[in-house]
Amino acid sequence: MLTLLLAALYIFSLLTAGHALLNKRDPRASAGWIITCLAIPGIGAILYWLLGINRIRSKSRKRQEQGQGMHWLHVNQPPRSQDIANFPTSNTSQSLIKFSDAVTRRPLSFGNKITVLYNGEQTYPAMLEAIDTAQESIFLSSYILMPDQIGLQFTRKLIAAADRGVDVRVLIDGFGELYSLRKVRRIFRGTKVKATNFLPFTLLGSLYFNLRNHRKLLIIDNKYGFTGGMNIRDRHMAMDKSNPRRVVDIHFRFEGPICGQLRDAFMEDWHYATKETRAPRDWPTPPIAGKACCRGISAGPNERHETLNWILVGALSCAKSHIRIMTPYFIPTRAQLTAINTASLRGVRVDILLPQQNNLPYVAWASNALLFELLEYNTHIYFQPPPFIHSKLLLIDDEYALVGSANMDPRSLRLNFEFNVEVFDTETVDELIHHFDHSREQAREISMEEMDKRSLPLRLRDSFCRLFSPYL
Repeated sequence: MLTLLLAALYIFSLLTAGHALLNKRDPRASAGWIITCLAIPGIGAILYWLLGINRIRSKSRKRQEQGQGMHWLHVNQPPRSQDIANFPTSNTSQSLIKFSDAVTRRPLSFGNKITVLYNGEQTYPAMLEAIDTAQESIFLSSYILMPDQIGLQFTRKLIAAADRGVDVRVLIDGFGELYSLRKVRRIFRGTKVKATNFLPFTLLGSLYFNLRNHRKLLIIDNKYGFTGGMNIRDRHMAMDKSNPRRVVDIHFRFEGPICGQLRDAFMEDWHYATKETRAPRDWPTPPIAGKACCRGISAGPNERHETLNWILVGALSCAKSHIRIMTPYFIPTRAQLTAINTASLRGVRVDILLPQQNNLPYVAWASNALLFELLEYNTHIYFQPPPFIHSKLLLIDDEYALVGSANMDPRSLRLNFEFNVEVFDTETVDELIHHFDHSREQAREISMEEMDKRSLPLRLRDSFCRLFSPYL
Protein backbone atom coordinates (compact mmCIF):
# COMPACT_ATOMS: atom_id res chain seq x y z
CA MET A 1 0.00 0.00 0.00
CA LEU A 2 2.82 2.38 0.91
CA THR A 3 4.60 1.54 -2.34
CA LEU A 4 1.47 2.38 -4.36
CA LEU A 5 1.08 5.68 -2.49
CA LEU A 6 4.69 6.67 -3.14
CA ALA A 7 4.35 5.71 -6.81
CA ALA A 8 1.21 7.84 -7.10
CA LEU A 9 2.99 10.81 -5.50
CA TYR A 10 5.91 10.50 -7.89
CA ILE A 11 3.60 10.27 -10.91
CA PHE A 12 1.62 13.27 -9.65
CA SER A 13 4.85 15.23 -9.12
CA LEU A 14 6.19 14.23 -12.53
CA LEU A 15 3.00 15.35 -14.30
CA THR A 16 3.04 18.61 -12.34
CA ALA A 17 6.67 19.21 -13.30
CA GLY A 18 5.65 18.67 -16.93
CA HIS A 19 2.90 21.27 -16.55
CA ALA A 20 5.41 23.78 -15.19
CA LEU A 21 7.80 22.98 -18.04
CA LEU A 22 5.13 23.65 -20.67
CA ASN A 23 3.41 26.67 -19.11
CA LYS A 24 5.97 28.76 -17.22
CA ARG A 25 7.42 31.48 -19.47
CA ASP A 26 10.31 32.38 -17.19
CA PRO A 27 12.87 29.54 -17.37
CA ARG A 28 14.05 30.33 -13.83
CA ALA A 29 10.52 29.94 -12.47
CA SER A 30 10.04 26.78 -14.52
CA ALA A 31 13.30 25.26 -13.27
CA GLY A 32 12.48 26.23 -9.68
CA TRP A 33 9.08 24.54 -9.73
CA ILE A 34 10.41 21.43 -11.50
CA ILE A 35 13.11 21.01 -8.85
CA THR A 36 10.58 21.61 -6.06
CA CYS A 37 8.14 19.05 -7.47
CA LEU A 38 10.78 16.36 -7.92
CA ALA A 39 12.72 17.06 -4.72
CA ILE A 40 9.63 17.03 -2.47
CA PRO A 41 7.22 14.56 -4.11
CA GLY A 42 3.60 15.38 -3.45
CA ILE A 43 4.18 18.46 -1.30
CA GLY A 44 6.04 20.31 -4.06
CA ALA A 45 3.29 19.53 -6.55
CA ILE A 46 0.58 20.71 -4.16
CA LEU A 47 2.48 23.96 -3.59
CA TYR A 48 2.70 24.45 -7.34
CA TRP A 49 -1.05 24.03 -7.88
CA LEU A 50 -1.77 26.35 -4.96
CA LEU A 51 0.78 29.08 -5.62
CA GLY A 52 2.29 28.55 -9.06
CA ILE A 53 -0.83 28.87 -11.22
CA ASN A 54 -2.07 32.28 -12.32
CA ARG A 55 -5.75 31.77 -11.49
CA ILE A 56 -6.42 35.45 -11.99
CA ARG A 57 -5.52 35.19 -15.68
CA SER A 58 -7.45 31.93 -16.05
CA LYS A 59 -10.60 33.39 -14.46
CA SER A 60 -10.31 36.54 -16.56
CA ARG A 61 -10.17 34.58 -19.79
CA LYS A 62 -13.13 32.47 -18.72
CA ARG A 63 -15.18 35.58 -18.01
CA GLN A 64 -14.17 37.07 -21.35
CA GLU A 65 -15.50 33.97 -23.07
CA GLN A 66 -18.73 34.25 -21.04
CA GLY A 67 -19.15 37.91 -22.00
CA GLN A 68 -18.57 39.26 -18.49
CA GLY A 69 -15.46 40.82 -19.80
CA MET A 70 -12.07 42.06 -18.98
CA HIS A 71 -12.35 43.92 -22.32
CA TRP A 72 -14.68 46.62 -23.60
CA LEU A 73 -18.36 45.86 -23.71
CA HIS A 74 -19.40 48.98 -25.61
CA VAL A 75 -21.84 48.49 -28.43
CA ASN A 76 -19.81 51.03 -30.41
CA GLN A 77 -16.17 50.13 -29.90
CA PRO A 78 -13.64 52.90 -30.50
CA PRO A 79 -11.41 52.73 -33.57
CA ARG A 80 -7.73 51.98 -33.38
CA SER A 81 -5.34 54.91 -33.29
CA GLN A 82 -4.40 54.85 -36.96
CA ASP A 83 -8.02 55.51 -37.89
CA ILE A 84 -8.27 58.77 -35.92
CA ALA A 85 -7.05 62.14 -37.15
CA ASN A 86 -5.21 64.84 -35.22
CA PHE A 87 -2.62 62.62 -33.54
CA PRO A 88 1.02 63.65 -33.03
CA THR A 89 3.10 63.32 -36.18
CA SER A 90 6.73 63.35 -34.99
CA ASN A 91 8.81 60.21 -35.54
CA THR A 92 9.11 59.52 -31.81
CA SER A 93 5.37 59.89 -31.23
CA GLN A 94 4.39 57.83 -34.26
CA SER A 95 6.75 55.02 -33.23
CA LEU A 96 5.30 54.98 -29.72
CA ILE A 97 1.71 55.07 -30.97
CA LYS A 98 2.29 52.20 -33.38
CA PHE A 99 3.99 50.13 -30.70
CA SER A 100 1.29 50.75 -28.07
CA ASP A 101 -1.44 49.94 -30.59
CA ALA A 102 0.09 46.49 -30.97
CA VAL A 103 0.66 45.86 -27.25
CA THR A 104 -2.35 47.39 -25.50
CA ARG A 105 -6.09 46.81 -25.87
CA ARG A 106 -7.29 50.40 -25.92
CA PRO A 107 -6.94 53.05 -28.63
CA LEU A 108 -5.34 56.44 -28.35
CA SER A 109 -8.09 59.01 -27.87
CA PHE A 110 -8.07 62.62 -29.03
CA GLY A 111 -9.83 65.58 -27.44
CA ASN A 112 -8.82 65.42 -23.80
CA LYS A 113 -7.95 68.04 -21.22
CA ILE A 114 -5.43 67.30 -18.47
CA THR A 115 -4.91 69.11 -15.19
CA VAL A 116 -1.83 68.24 -13.15
CA LEU A 117 -2.53 68.15 -9.41
CA TYR A 118 0.24 68.34 -6.82
CA ASN A 119 -0.12 66.66 -3.43
CA GLY A 120 -3.28 66.30 -1.39
CA GLU A 121 -3.65 70.08 -1.12
CA GLN A 122 -4.64 70.29 -4.79
CA THR A 123 -5.88 66.78 -5.47
CA TYR A 124 -8.42 66.16 -2.72
CA PRO A 125 -10.36 69.43 -3.09
CA ALA A 126 -10.64 68.81 -6.85
CA MET A 127 -11.90 65.26 -6.29
CA LEU A 128 -14.36 66.30 -3.58
CA GLU A 129 -15.69 69.13 -5.73
CA ALA A 130 -16.25 66.69 -8.60
CA ILE A 131 -18.11 64.31 -6.26
CA ASP A 132 -20.39 67.19 -5.21
CA THR A 133 -21.31 67.84 -8.87
CA ALA A 134 -22.11 64.20 -9.68
CA GLN A 135 -25.60 63.58 -11.04
CA GLU A 136 -25.47 60.00 -12.33
CA SER A 137 -22.49 57.96 -11.19
CA ILE A 138 -19.36 57.96 -9.03
CA PHE A 139 -16.88 55.11 -9.40
CA LEU A 140 -13.99 55.13 -6.93
CA SER A 141 -11.16 52.61 -6.73
CA SER A 142 -8.26 53.07 -4.33
CA TYR A 143 -5.52 50.87 -2.97
CA ILE A 144 -5.84 52.67 0.38
CA LEU A 145 -8.85 54.66 1.60
CA MET A 146 -7.89 55.49 5.15
CA PRO A 147 -10.66 56.43 7.65
CA ASP A 148 -8.66 59.45 8.85
CA GLN A 149 -9.60 63.12 8.50
CA ILE A 150 -9.25 63.18 4.70
CA GLY A 151 -10.78 59.75 4.21
CA LEU A 152 -13.82 60.64 6.30
CA GLN A 153 -14.40 63.73 4.16
CA PHE A 154 -14.64 61.39 1.17
CA THR A 155 -16.97 58.93 2.89
CA ARG A 156 -19.36 61.72 3.90
CA LYS A 157 -19.42 63.14 0.36
CA LEU A 158 -19.96 59.71 -1.17
CA ILE A 159 -22.82 58.86 1.20
CA ALA A 160 -24.44 62.25 0.48
CA ALA A 161 -24.17 61.64 -3.26
CA ALA A 162 -25.75 58.19 -2.94
CA ASP A 163 -28.59 59.68 -0.88
CA ARG A 164 -29.43 62.07 -3.71
CA GLY A 165 -29.73 59.16 -6.16
CA VAL A 166 -26.23 58.92 -7.64
CA ASP A 167 -24.92 55.41 -8.40
CA VAL A 168 -21.92 55.31 -6.04
CA ARG A 169 -19.53 52.34 -6.14
CA VAL A 170 -16.38 52.05 -4.04
CA LEU A 171 -13.73 49.38 -4.58
CA ILE A 172 -10.93 48.95 -2.02
CA ASP A 173 -8.06 46.51 -2.31
CA GLY A 174 -8.29 43.68 0.21
CA PHE A 175 -4.67 44.04 1.30
CA GLY A 176 -4.73 47.85 1.26
CA GLU A 177 -7.70 47.80 3.64
CA LEU A 178 -5.44 46.21 6.26
CA TYR A 179 -3.46 49.44 6.61
CA SER A 180 -6.12 50.53 9.11
CA LEU A 181 -7.75 48.64 11.96
CA ARG A 182 -10.97 50.49 11.21
CA LYS A 183 -12.46 49.32 7.91
CA VAL A 184 -13.94 51.95 5.60
CA ARG A 185 -16.48 49.46 4.29
CA ARG A 186 -18.12 49.39 7.73
CA ILE A 187 -18.79 53.11 7.42
CA PHE A 188 -20.77 52.41 4.24
CA ARG A 189 -22.91 49.69 5.80
CA GLY A 190 -26.55 50.70 5.96
CA THR A 191 -26.04 53.42 3.34
CA LYS A 192 -26.80 53.47 -0.37
CA VAL A 193 -23.12 53.32 -1.29
CA LYS A 194 -22.11 50.04 -2.92
CA ALA A 195 -18.72 49.07 -1.47
CA THR A 196 -16.67 45.92 -1.85
CA ASN A 197 -13.13 44.56 -1.63
CA PHE A 198 -10.89 43.41 -4.45
CA LEU A 199 -9.43 40.00 -3.53
CA PRO A 200 -10.48 40.18 0.13
CA PHE A 201 -8.17 38.66 2.71
CA THR A 202 -10.08 35.41 3.38
CA LEU A 203 -9.11 31.74 3.57
CA LEU A 204 -9.57 31.38 -0.18
CA GLY A 205 -8.42 34.92 -0.93
CA SER A 206 -5.19 34.32 0.98
CA LEU A 207 -4.03 32.38 -2.08
CA TYR A 208 -3.80 35.81 -3.73
CA PHE A 209 -2.27 37.70 -0.80
CA ASN A 210 0.65 38.78 -3.01
CA LEU A 211 -1.65 40.25 -5.68
CA ARG A 212 -2.91 43.78 -5.08
CA ASN A 213 -5.15 46.21 -6.90
CA HIS A 214 -2.89 49.25 -6.87
CA ARG A 215 -5.06 51.36 -9.20
CA LYS A 216 -6.32 54.79 -8.17
CA LEU A 217 -9.41 55.72 -10.18
CA LEU A 218 -12.25 58.17 -9.72
CA ILE A 219 -14.77 58.65 -12.51
CA ILE A 220 -17.61 61.17 -12.23
CA ASP A 221 -20.61 61.07 -14.60
CA ASN A 222 -18.45 60.00 -17.54
CA LYS A 223 -17.16 63.61 -17.56
CA TYR A 224 -14.24 63.71 -15.15
CA GLY A 225 -11.61 61.11 -14.42
CA PHE A 226 -8.86 61.17 -11.82
CA THR A 227 -5.87 58.85 -11.69
CA GLY A 228 -2.24 58.88 -10.64
CA GLY A 229 -0.24 57.60 -7.71
CA MET A 230 -2.12 59.08 -4.77
CA ASN A 231 -4.06 57.08 -2.20
CA ILE A 232 -6.70 58.78 -0.02
CA ARG A 233 -5.19 59.54 3.37
CA ASP A 234 -3.88 62.42 5.50
CA ARG A 235 -0.29 61.51 4.72
CA HIS A 236 -0.55 63.09 1.25
CA MET A 237 -1.09 66.55 2.74
CA ALA A 238 2.53 67.41 1.98
CA MET A 239 2.43 70.98 3.32
CA ASP A 240 1.72 69.74 6.84
CA LYS A 241 5.28 69.88 8.14
CA SER A 242 4.14 68.71 11.57
CA ASN A 243 3.56 65.25 10.05
CA PRO A 244 6.93 63.42 9.90
CA ARG A 245 5.42 60.81 7.56
CA ARG A 246 4.04 63.21 4.97
CA VAL A 247 4.34 62.19 1.32
CA VAL A 248 4.87 64.21 -1.86
CA ASP A 249 2.89 62.92 -4.84
CA ILE A 250 1.26 63.87 -8.13
CA HIS A 251 -2.20 63.15 -9.54
CA PHE A 252 -4.13 64.02 -12.69
CA ARG A 253 -7.63 65.13 -13.62
CA PHE A 254 -8.84 64.17 -17.10
CA GLU A 255 -11.75 65.46 -19.11
CA GLY A 256 -12.78 64.06 -22.47
CA PRO A 257 -13.00 60.63 -24.14
CA ILE A 258 -10.21 59.16 -21.99
CA CYS A 259 -12.68 59.15 -19.09
CA GLY A 260 -14.43 56.25 -20.82
CA GLN A 261 -11.24 54.21 -20.60
CA LEU A 262 -10.89 54.95 -16.89
CA ARG A 263 -14.51 53.88 -16.43
CA ASP A 264 -13.91 50.65 -18.36
CA ALA A 265 -10.94 49.80 -16.15
CA PHE A 266 -13.03 50.36 -13.03
CA MET A 267 -15.96 48.30 -14.32
CA GLU A 268 -13.69 45.39 -15.20
CA ASP A 269 -12.39 45.34 -11.62
CA TRP A 270 -15.85 45.89 -10.13
CA HIS A 271 -17.44 42.96 -11.93
CA TYR A 272 -14.46 40.75 -11.19
CA ALA A 273 -14.69 41.59 -7.47
CA THR A 274 -18.48 41.34 -7.18
CA LYS A 275 -18.92 38.44 -9.65
CA GLU A 276 -21.85 40.34 -11.13
CA THR A 277 -22.69 39.60 -14.75
CA ARG A 278 -21.83 42.60 -16.87
CA ALA A 279 -24.36 43.20 -19.61
CA PRO A 280 -23.35 45.13 -22.74
CA ARG A 281 -24.06 48.82 -22.41
CA ASP A 282 -23.75 51.64 -24.92
CA TRP A 283 -22.13 54.28 -22.73
CA PRO A 284 -22.34 57.84 -24.05
CA THR A 285 -19.05 59.14 -25.42
CA PRO A 286 -17.54 61.79 -23.14
CA PRO A 287 -17.47 65.18 -24.90
CA ILE A 288 -14.34 66.68 -26.44
CA ALA A 289 -12.64 68.86 -23.83
CA GLY A 290 -9.17 69.71 -25.16
CA LYS A 291 -6.39 68.71 -27.54
CA ALA A 292 -4.48 66.09 -25.56
CA CYS A 293 -4.06 62.57 -26.94
CA CYS A 294 -4.24 59.88 -24.25
CA ARG A 295 -4.45 56.13 -23.85
CA GLY A 296 -5.38 54.17 -20.74
CA ILE A 297 -3.22 51.12 -20.04
CA SER A 298 -4.39 48.37 -17.72
CA ALA A 299 -1.66 46.09 -16.45
CA GLY A 300 -1.80 43.15 -14.10
CA PRO A 301 -1.68 39.38 -13.71
CA ASN A 302 -4.98 39.13 -15.59
CA GLU A 303 -3.40 40.44 -18.80
CA ARG A 304 -2.12 38.08 -21.46
CA HIS A 305 1.32 39.72 -21.57
CA GLU A 306 3.44 41.86 -19.26
CA THR A 307 2.01 44.93 -20.96
CA LEU A 308 3.58 47.56 -18.76
CA ASN A 309 7.07 46.10 -19.07
CA TRP A 310 6.72 46.09 -22.85
CA ILE A 311 5.48 49.68 -22.88
CA LEU A 312 8.39 50.85 -20.71
CA VAL A 313 11.01 49.08 -22.83
CA GLY A 314 9.39 50.34 -26.03
CA ALA A 315 9.25 53.94 -24.79
CA LEU A 316 12.88 53.85 -23.61
CA SER A 317 13.93 52.46 -26.97
CA CYS A 318 12.15 55.25 -28.88
CA ALA A 319 13.88 58.09 -27.00
CA LYS A 320 16.08 60.32 -29.14
CA SER A 321 17.29 63.06 -26.79
CA HIS A 322 16.20 62.75 -23.15
CA ILE A 323 14.73 60.18 -20.76
CA ARG A 324 13.42 61.35 -17.39
CA ILE A 325 12.35 58.80 -14.78
CA MET A 326 10.89 59.62 -11.37
CA THR A 327 9.80 56.71 -9.19
CA PRO A 328 9.80 55.85 -5.47
CA TYR A 329 10.64 52.18 -6.07
CA PHE A 330 13.25 51.41 -8.71
CA ILE A 331 14.10 47.77 -9.42
CA PRO A 332 14.08 47.57 -13.23
CA THR A 333 14.01 44.33 -15.19
CA ARG A 334 17.03 43.21 -17.16
CA ALA A 335 15.28 44.34 -20.34
CA GLN A 336 14.70 47.81 -18.87
CA LEU A 337 18.32 48.06 -17.70
CA THR A 338 19.45 47.14 -21.20
CA ALA A 339 17.10 49.68 -22.79
CA ILE A 340 18.34 52.46 -20.48
CA ASN A 341 22.01 51.65 -21.06
CA THR A 342 21.47 51.33 -24.80
CA ALA A 343 19.80 54.74 -24.88
CA SER A 344 22.66 56.28 -22.91
CA LEU A 345 25.26 54.71 -25.21
CA ARG A 346 23.57 56.18 -28.29
CA GLY A 347 23.70 59.67 -26.81
CA VAL A 348 20.37 60.02 -25.01
CA ARG A 349 20.61 61.78 -21.65
CA VAL A 350 19.04 59.67 -18.91
CA ASP A 351 18.04 61.26 -15.58
CA ILE A 352 16.58 59.14 -12.76
CA LEU A 353 15.16 60.70 -9.58
CA LEU A 354 14.82 58.45 -6.52
CA PRO A 355 13.92 59.27 -2.89
CA GLN A 356 16.84 59.65 -0.53
CA GLN A 357 14.82 58.16 2.32
CA ASN A 358 12.44 55.40 1.31
CA ASN A 359 9.39 54.34 3.30
CA LEU A 360 10.34 50.76 2.36
CA PRO A 361 14.06 50.61 3.15
CA TYR A 362 14.52 47.07 1.86
CA VAL A 363 13.31 48.19 -1.59
CA ALA A 364 15.88 51.00 -1.60
CA TRP A 365 18.58 48.52 -0.55
CA ALA A 366 17.69 46.20 -3.44
CA SER A 367 17.77 49.21 -5.78
CA ASN A 368 21.22 50.24 -4.55
CA ALA A 369 22.59 46.86 -5.60
CA LEU A 370 22.00 47.59 -9.28
CA LEU A 371 22.65 51.32 -9.63
CA PHE A 372 26.28 50.73 -10.59
CA GLU A 373 25.08 49.01 -13.77
CA LEU A 374 23.59 52.33 -14.88
CA LEU A 375 26.22 54.69 -13.50
CA GLU A 376 29.01 53.02 -15.47
CA TYR A 377 27.19 53.93 -18.71
CA ASN A 378 26.72 57.60 -17.80
CA THR A 379 23.16 57.53 -16.50
CA HIS A 380 22.54 60.42 -14.09
CA ILE A 381 20.97 59.27 -10.82
CA TYR A 382 19.76 61.67 -8.14
CA PHE A 383 18.51 61.25 -4.58
CA GLN A 384 15.68 63.60 -3.62
CA PRO A 385 15.71 64.92 -0.04
CA PRO A 386 12.82 64.25 2.38
CA PRO A 387 9.87 64.22 2.64
CA PHE A 388 9.34 60.91 0.87
CA ILE A 389 8.47 61.47 -2.79
CA HIS A 390 5.94 58.97 -4.13
CA SER A 391 5.56 60.51 -7.62
CA LYS A 392 5.81 58.32 -10.72
CA LEU A 393 6.72 59.81 -14.11
CA LEU A 394 8.33 58.64 -17.34
CA LEU A 395 9.05 61.44 -19.79
CA ILE A 396 10.47 60.74 -23.26
CA ASP A 397 12.09 63.62 -25.13
CA ASP A 398 9.68 66.57 -24.95
CA GLU A 399 6.55 64.90 -26.27
CA TYR A 400 5.54 61.80 -24.31
CA ALA A 401 4.59 61.11 -20.70
CA LEU A 402 3.55 57.91 -18.95
CA VAL A 403 1.74 58.62 -15.69
CA GLY A 404 -0.32 56.60 -13.26
CA SER A 405 -0.09 54.14 -10.40
CA ALA A 406 2.77 51.86 -11.46
CA ASN A 407 6.26 51.92 -10.02
CA MET A 408 9.32 50.70 -11.89
CA ASP A 409 9.68 47.46 -9.95
CA PRO A 410 8.72 43.78 -10.33
CA ARG A 411 5.65 44.11 -8.11
CA SER A 412 4.07 46.73 -10.36
CA LEU A 413 5.16 44.94 -13.53
CA ARG A 414 3.99 41.43 -12.62
CA LEU A 415 1.91 41.22 -9.43
CA ASN A 416 -0.10 44.43 -9.04
CA PHE A 417 -3.15 45.55 -10.97
CA GLU A 418 -2.03 48.97 -12.26
CA PHE A 419 -3.49 51.70 -14.41
CA ASN A 420 -1.38 54.17 -16.35
CA VAL A 421 -2.08 56.76 -19.02
CA GLU A 422 0.04 57.61 -22.04
CA VAL A 423 -0.01 61.33 -22.73
CA PHE A 424 0.84 63.13 -25.97
CA ASP A 425 0.25 66.77 -25.17
CA THR A 426 2.84 69.52 -25.43
CA GLU A 427 1.39 71.65 -22.64
CA THR A 428 1.14 68.79 -20.13
CA VAL A 429 4.53 67.31 -21.01
CA ASP A 430 6.17 70.73 -20.74
CA GLU A 431 4.68 71.21 -17.28
CA LEU A 432 5.86 67.78 -16.15
CA ILE A 433 9.35 68.40 -17.54
CA HIS A 434 9.50 71.68 -15.61
CA HIS A 435 8.37 69.85 -12.45
CA PHE A 436 10.95 67.12 -13.00
CA ASP A 437 13.81 69.52 -13.72
CA HIS A 438 12.94 71.66 -10.70
CA SER A 439 12.94 68.52 -8.52
CA ARG A 440 16.30 67.50 -9.98
CA GLU A 441 17.78 70.87 -9.02
CA GLN A 442 16.84 70.17 -5.40
CA ALA A 443 18.30 66.66 -5.50
CA ARG A 444 21.83 65.33 -5.04
CA GLU A 445 23.52 63.43 -7.85
CA ILE A 446 25.29 60.25 -6.83
CA SER A 447 28.44 58.86 -8.42
CA MET A 448 30.01 55.50 -9.08
CA GLU A 449 32.69 56.39 -6.56
CA GLU A 450 30.05 56.94 -3.86
CA MET A 451 28.43 53.59 -4.54
CA ASP A 452 31.81 51.83 -4.54
CA LYS A 453 32.65 53.31 -1.14
CA ARG A 454 29.81 51.49 0.56
CA SER A 455 31.13 49.17 3.25
CA LEU A 456 31.10 45.42 2.70
CA PRO A 457 28.22 44.86 5.18
CA LEU A 458 26.09 47.42 3.30
CA ARG A 459 26.86 45.87 -0.06
CA LEU A 460 26.02 42.42 1.28
CA ARG A 461 22.76 43.76 2.72
CA ASP A 462 21.81 45.40 -0.58
CA SER A 463 22.66 42.35 -2.68
CA PHE A 464 20.77 40.06 -0.29
CA CYS A 465 17.64 42.21 -0.59
CA ARG A 466 17.95 42.16 -4.35
CA LEU A 467 17.52 38.37 -4.28
CA PHE A 468 13.93 38.95 -3.14
CA SER A 469 13.18 41.80 -5.55
CA PRO A 470 10.36 39.92 -7.38
CA TYR A 471 8.34 39.96 -4.14
CA LEU A 472 9.27 43.32 -2.55
